[in-house]
Amino acid sequence: MTFLEHLSETLPLFLPVLLTLALVSTSIWVGYWFFFLRNGGLKEEARFSARVGMLLSVCIGIVLILLALPVETETRKDLFQLLALLITAVITLSSTTFVSNAMAGFMLRGMQSFRLGDFLRTEKQFGRVTETGLFHTEIQTEERDLTTLPNLFLVSHPFTVIRSSGTIVSATISLGYDTSHQIIEQQLLKASLAAKLTDPFVHVIELGDYSVTYRVAGFLSDVKQLLTARSQLRTKMLTTLHEAKIEIVSPSFMNQRQIDTSTRILPTPKPISSTQAREESDTRAESLIFDKADAVAQLAELRQQRDSLHEEIIGLETQAKAKGKTIGPWLEQRIIRIRQEEERLCTLIQKAEGQKIE
Repeated sequence: MTFLEHLSETLPLFLPVLLTLALVSTSIWVGYWFFFLRNGGLKEEARFSARVGMLLSVCIGIVLILLALPVETETRKDLFQLLALLITAVITLSSTTFVSNAMAGFMLRGMQSFRLGDFLRTEKQFGRVTETGLFHTEIQTEERDLTTLPNLFLVSHPFTVIRSSGTIVSATISLGYDTSHQIIEQQLLKASLAAKLTDPFVHVIELGDYSVTYRVAGFLSDVKQLLTARSQLRTKMLTTLHEAKIEIVSPSFMNQRQIDTSTRILPTPKPISSTQAREESDTRAESLIFDKADAVAQLAELRQQRDSLHEEIIGLETQAKAKGKTIGPWLEQRIIRIRQEEERLCTLIQKAEGQKIE
């Protein structure tokens, strides 16, 4: 038998697999061109889905090629079992490889904890998210450099995302005991307002051996100006305190003076007519910092009240049916009132869910 005769007999057997291979290769290339090459490719936020689609296309192509092979049914089953075994082995043994990073990428994508442009802090890394890929996340640091973080690293380490709706900008400073804390708080509030922060507040952090540590903070709505706002707050603190002739002893400064042993070092008292206002300011600080936590807690409480009312209605109706009697007027009115309260709570819950805090 000549080579041409052998080829003419063998080619029809492999023709389906060759056609399938050509079709799969062409489809993958067209998909790659459409998603990544055409007009510069998709935007970065849309490339994740495209990468997942390409990966699924490759997997489907492998299955189609195995189905098109001119082999017996038992052999085809063995090939599929081998493929499943290889996939299982890769997933099991590659805890630190690209498969684990891909799984972490799916997890991060599902959680939707951060988006492109958000500030992200993890371990010693801090910057804005510039790319969210299947295997890695890229951030741009304060030095304008690009840092690549494996998705597995983000999943296994806690990270902080600065919310797009605004954040708290704060700074700490140590000042001496010889200046009244009322005066210092007024100057620090003045500095935070000069730094264009809203809803400022001041907390006393520590009473040290030689100085008092204060924390001044305020709300910044435009998080894109975060680095500038932090610098401006500290600059305004320096300017305001120096203009008020207040000596800064941060981080640690021991001032020794020759004084009489009978002399006591006490700040000059200043009358305060706004003690209640300061307490309200402290309360607003907690409400501002933990606004999302408060909203979530309130929503959970409303849902719990609604569920309790619903269970009460079911209990009353079950009780009436168990006695074999129709619901009396008093019981019927009670159920109507409870249903009205349940509807009111449902309205409040829908309103709270619609005002989702980002």
